Amino acid sequence: MSELKERITENGIDYILAEDYYIPDLKLPEENRPIGYFGRLHRDYLKQEHSARYTALLLTCELWTYLADLNEQAEKRLDIIMEQMKIVEGVTEELKAKNQWEWVQKMNSIRYRAEEIVKNEMVYI
Repeated sequence: MSELKERITENGIDYILAEDYYIPDLKLPEENRPIGYFGRLHRDYLKQEHSARYTALLLTCELWTYLADLNEQAEKRLDIIMEQMKIVEGVTEELKAKNQWEWVQKMNSIRYRAEEIVKNEMVYI
């Protein structure tokens, strides 16, 4: 009986010898970007409400990239909305220097409202 090769390539797929049979040498693409807060929320939403889409993204190895992209876009949108709200409501550095408690209270309010807007526009769709 002939000796089996350690590695073979067939139809563009690499195979590795495992005992007396070959298994595909599949590698997942590396994605190092974090999915963040909005990405995690959207992942949970997809799992619960759109399981077919979640499974398709997972099986095509696109889920992590999709969630990382969504998180980056959501963070940018959050920053834009917060800046606009700060201007409209008159939350300035001057207010911060004059009355820190009021500034913190207004900033927290702006942050929570902006997060709700982003969640409704980008996460829970």
